Amino acid sequence: MTLRTIVLASALTLAPLAAFAEWQVDPSHTSVTFEVSHLGYSTLNGRFNTIEPVVSFDPDNIEATEVSFTIDATSIDTGWAERDGHLNGENFLNTGEHPQITFVSTSVTETGENTADVTGDLTLLGQTQEIVFAATLNQLGPFPFNPDMQIAGFTATGEIDRTAFGMGFGAPVIPAVIPVTVNLELTSQ
Repeated sequence: MTLRTIVLASALTLAPLAAFAEWQVDPSHTSVTFEVSHLGYSTLNGRFNTIEPVVSFDPDNIEATEVSFTIDATSIDTGWAERDGHLNGENFLNTGEHPQITFVSTSVTETGENTADVTGDLTLLGQTQEIVFAATLNQLGPFPFNPDMQIAGFTATGEIDRTAFGMGFGAPVIPAVIPVTVNLELTSQ
């Protein structure tokens, strides 16, 4: 067997491994945002500035995807420090006792060509409830400015009933059900 034959055989054997990419979360293009009606007069938009997502993603087997988020609840940002202080207090997030919000997926069910339901356990204020996010694969392909890099972008939406976690302050005048949007980008090389 010649060296050329050995190299060619090795290259063919390793080719499937090269096709499998390791995906990393791009924190600069990942966010968790929410909106709340202010007594019906206006809509308040907010976000959490410190989130740590972990994603296991195989584009050829979407239902094997695993997603988890750890959110620093104290990083809530509604654009007004006084309100953020109130939201960190005992009436809402009670971050003195519960500084983190976590989500851990338990299943991913494909619902369409580019959509899936992500079911998981959300822990907020020390209580855990099952919730479902409707996820959409926005785009998957090479990065226009670096064709050696692949990017996958997702948007997931869901609703959290804050009263189910014991956060009843102001309900129903301040709505119990809060729409949440997660935007997530993954990159690979």
